[in-house]
Amino acid sequence: MRDAICYQIYPLGFCGAPQHRDDLVATSYGLTDGEHVVHRLGRIEGWLDHIVSLGANVLILNPIADSVSHGYDTLDHQRVDPRLGNQADVQRLLAACHERGVRVVLDGVFNHVSEHHAVVRAALAGGPDSPEGSRIRWAGAHPYGFEGNPDLVELDLTDEAVQEAVVETMSAWLQRGADGWRLDAMYAAGPEAWAPIIARLRERHPEAWILGEVIHGDYPAFAAASGADSITQYELWKGIWSSLHDHNLFELRHALSRHQDFRAEDGGALPLTFLGNHDTTRIASQLADGRDLAAAIALLALLPGVPALYAGDEFGAVGVKEERAGGDDAVRPSFPDDPADAASALALLKPEAAPRIVEAHRRLLALRRREPWLIKADVTVREETLSHTFAEIVLTPGCQLPMPPLVLAINLGEDEVATDREVLEVVSGADMVDGTQRVRPGTVPAHGIAVLR
Repeated sequence: MRDAICYQIYPLGFCGAPQHRDDLVATSYGLTDGEHVVHRLGRIEGWLDHIVSLGANVLILNPIADSVSHGYDTLDHQRVDPRLGNQADVQRLLAACHERGVRVVLDGVFNHVSEHHAVVRAALAGGPDSPEGSRIRWAGAHPYGFEGNPDLVELDLTDEAVQEAVVETMSAWLQRGADGWRLDAMYAAGPEAWAPIIARLRERHPEAWILGEVIHGDYPAFAAASGADSITQYELWKGIWSSLHDHNLFELRHALSRHQDFRAEDGGALPLTFLGNHDTTRIASQLADGRDLAAAIALLALLPGVPALYAGDEFGAVGVKEERAGGDDAVRPSFPDDPADAASALALLKPEAAPRIVEAHRRLLALRRREPWLIKADVTVREETLSHTFAEIVLTPGCQLPMPPLVLAINLGEDEVATDREVLEVVSGADMVDGTQRVRPGTVPAHGIAVLR
């Protein structure tokens, strides 16, 4: 993972699959392999060269397993969702990724399943006190719904049979060519439930990367107790967009201090850092002043941890998540077959700025690739430089590497700031978004960033 830069795709949305299945008739569903299959997954293959051009070498795929609607209501973990294709389509995608040096991480939705899943049906038939009933969690006489959703029934991940089934499923997909797993809602069952599952999986696949979705709490302790390699760093995500939105870099300083503290603990060294994903409002929609997107991109590219770019953000895609049925649709859009058509097919901050926003990602992620030590860098803020709109963030190599530190200077103000240091990269937010502000040598541009040495 030392060199990992991730690109995340939500396949059902990306590939333009219908949001609801029309083939789930109980008397016929699943009786015939290949029934109702539409081969949409190949659309992702057309984007692989674009993904590599950004500097990414890990593809995180959200659910591809057979499900009822959004992918997190699983029906069969071993079968590909027919709205996306079949196993042959997955094998082609894996091969195409590996040919380009891209590893593939699958989304493991094991905490809960659809109310129509065979395990749930058997549990309902047997009741809470039956062997079949022990496979799921109960609320009295009723199956326990994940976060209040009765159609998402939680499995009992402490049950031996459930653990064995999860290990077998994860192992089977790794044997088919996947390289790792994102464990959805890992926080729900807790680290103690996941520890024996991950330990048994590692006996078979010690090289697999295990990423856990954890939203709140002590990330390093959770990783250490569960055995996961990485945890989603939601606290840093919040600190980045909120501080840039409010022009309050004191908040960013606090978030970076917490990030540094987490990474110093056992289990906390390799968190997943991100500006957004399939569950969050797009970063370009979070920032009222689009020029400050330059600072967000730089933070994603340079901060320690494993960076993950959500598909579309590199073009300045917009979309607001809403707490309602269908509230995720805006952040999970359909993508065109060809990345060259993204500017006309996606909802963007400013379509004409898309090529410049892509270029900013490429330049800053290229710097990340040239400086691989950044994944474990120590991060501090120079207090003497800190204001609401300006900060110098110092990134220092750990383990006494013979490398000079880098300084990320962020300027959210209206005036440029002079610097006498060597400038490795500079991005003007105004030039990136509007093509209006050229950068003067030896300055950190207004609403922009400079990487200094």
